[in-house]
Amino acid sequence: MIRATKRQAFFVALVVLLAGSLFSASAARPSPVTSKQAQAQQVLAEIQSIDANLEKVVEAYNASQIKLDAIKEEQRVNERRLEIARSNYGKAQTFLQQRLVALYTSEDQSALEILLGASSLDDLLDRVDTVNRVSEQDTRIVGEVRHFRAEIKQREAELEKARAEQERIVADQAAKKAAIEGQLAERQKLLSTIKSEIDRLKRQEAAQQAQLADQARTRLSSGGGNPAGHAGGVVGIAMQYLGVPYVWGGASPSGFDCSGFTMYVFAQVGISLPHNAAMQYGMGSPVGREFLQPGDLVFFNGLGHVGLYIGGNQFIHAPHTGDVVKISALTGWYAETYVGARRF
Repeated sequence: MIRATKRQAFFVALVVLLAGSLFSASAARPSPVTSKQAQAQQVLAEIQSIDANLEKVVEAYNASQIKLDAIKEEQRVNERRLEIARSNYGKAQTFLQQRLVALYTSEDQSALEILLGASSLDDLLDRVDTVNRVSEQDTRIVGEVRHFRAEIKQREAELEKARAEQERIVADQAAKKAAIEGQLAERQKLLSTIKSEIDRLKRQEAAQQAQLADQARTRLSSGGGNPAGHAGGVVGIAMQYLGVPYVWGGASPSGFDCSGFTMYVFAQVGISLPHNAAMQYGMGSPVGREFLQPGDLVFFNGLGHVGLYIGGNQFIHAPHTGDVVKISALTGWYAETYVGARRF
């Protein structure tokens, strides 16, 4: 009986020991599901970092495009003015030639000697000024010739400078575009490694977005989401574009980037904004975070991102590649990278 009891005690101790070993092994080695989720979270963190950097490059590209457009417009104006200056110069030269012929055929030998001794056009113009018989009309013609010739030189120099700046910006844009495309490729490669997890997260996000949109519409209909300032109705307009895909450089309902979205929405209420978050931040009136109202623009990530505040500590925006126009909360990363707000 004693032996049986000892054997039984030994068996129980062995079972407990084995159970402890199995438990320790299980705790030390995570299940495949846990491991996959951890990998997905790590990849998502890398993608978020890429998105933040990518958006800054996109906004820099947008700023370059604005500058390029301004240069092109300046070129068009200068080319037109150059054309006018050349036309006026030609007319002034014709008048000058007529006056020179008149002086040449005159009986004033001193005037003839002065004019024939000219070594260049500038010298000729100076000599015309010295002729005693030069009339007020001649003085005016000489002045016009000088003025229009100087204007032509100035316009040509300005156009040459603008063309050089245009070439520099185009090259800069090409480099930015290459950087964007490179980061997009890296982003896509990372996404493909966790496709199933992304699909699951997208389903969750879609359900959450539907709920947030309903809550926002309820606030609007109850009068709690009336936009501030002169941007009456801007929140309601922005809500119409929920679900529109993010497209870098986009500024239409076929696709938006962050500043393209706010620019387009505000244009619908007659407010013109540039296609660049940092430039938009330089407009309007500054607003403290504690005084935010629906219709205010909110800025993040060193002015690399912009959205439209809709109340309830939420804003609507075009976040990044692979996403759509949606509602987000002013928490987490957005709270950490918050820069400020502007009211129009």
